[in-house]
Amino acid sequence: MKPRRLTRQVVVGDSRVGFVRIGGGVPGRDGTPTTPAPVSVQTMTAGYTHDIDACVREINKLAAAGADIVRVAVPEKKDTEALRHILPQVRVPIVADVHFHFQRALEAVEAGVHKIRLNPGNINDRAQVIEVIRACKAKGLPIRVGVNEGSIIERKDKQKRMKELGAVFSAHKHGHMLAIMIAKLEEYLDIFYEEDFHDITISAKSMDAALVIDAYTEIAARFDHPLHLGVTHAGPKETGTIRSVVALGGLLINGIGETIRISYANDPIFEVQDGLELLYCLGLRERVGVDLIACPTCGRIQVDLFTLIQDVRKALADQVKVPMKVAVMGCIVNGPGEAEGADVAVFAGDRRGIIYVQGEKVANVPEPEILPRLLAECLTFQDKVLRGEAKLGEKKVEIIPPDPIGELGSGYAKIASGQVEKPATLTIGGI
Repeated sequence: MKPRRLTRQVVVGDSRVGFVRIGGGVPGRDGTPTTPAPVSVQTMTAGYTHDIDACVREINKLAAAGADIVRVAVPEKKDTEALRHILPQVRVPIVADVHFHFQRALEAVEAGVHKIRLNPGNINDRAQVIEVIRACKAKGLPIRVGVNEGSIIERKDKQKRMKELGAVFSAHKHGHMLAIMIAKLEEYLDIFYEEDFHDITISAKSMDAALVIDAYTEIAARFDHPLHLGVTHAGPKETGTIRSVVALGGLLINGIGETIRISYANDPIFEVQDGLELLYCLGLRERVGVDLIACPTCGRIQVDLFTLIQDVRKALADQVKVPMKVAVMGCIVNGPGEAEGADVAVFAGDRRGIIYVQGEKVANVPEPEILPRLLAECLTFQDKVLRGEAKLGEKKVEIIPPDPIGELGSGYAKIASGQVEKPATLTIGGI
């Protein structure tokens, strides 16, 4: 992991919903040092903003799932009018997504929204942009400038600058598109700078993961504003997950990106869950809840492991809030090793499961009892952690792998008595 990129810091929210800081490291305009904030997770509502009750329910659901910021679409005046009724009922900063009508941005500002998102490809009239900038500046609101691949337009002037940028990016597969994105940003941001407005975040999304990586890398080298990462039109969750994680993970590993949205053609709750999981995996956010480890498909599995894993995931999601590591393993080949690295673990054999807590065996139960006993041990362990009687990640004892045909199978006693034949590969005390 490379060190985080230092940027200006943008603050979204208010005293009622709380403040979310984005980026940091570059001193503020008054010279005050700023500390880089944790990478934040954003999503966008799927319903109509003017459907007030449904919009409030969706926003609160997304916030409860862990969204730091929620964006809503305001294509019509009835949507900005609805904001006045929505905002008092939610507890998370709200961004108004404005695409074609600058008046919607002005109306959203007056309604009390916490941030505006503008698209240079759709709102490019200088006077209109200045009016939005001045309205946001008066209220202390930040603006996101989004140069999505699907909506930017080629410039009608300054063709010399375009050619210069084209030469700079000539070695890139996406050189022409990079040139357009950088040129459009430069032109658009000049308006903000002339108005002495710097509370800006930038996004440069595309459906092409490789272009996303190239674009944000180049933008990060040229501007010190926080970057909002995302792959637009990523598709359904089944394919969008890979496309998004490849691009966003690669950028975050290189220290680029201050806030993210994983986009799916699906329920946005999955965007929040997967965005958080990405940050957890990279160590960019402290995990909340269980870190679940499980076996892949394997011919050694002797229980209904995949049903068990889903049952464990659902059962623990609502009841365990400390970041304990839980391993659910289907056999004794990898089970003992994973159990050593987990706070609570189970590895299964011949329709049974052995459960460990921090390396100490606590139960050997038949398959139907695995789920309730594992859940009980997790909750008991969580209580001990909360009382200060146990520490996460602290191993008590070294796990001794069980006899592969003993506790979970036929057993050495049966071999000794001649009831079963000793396998040729089996040695006493080992696997």
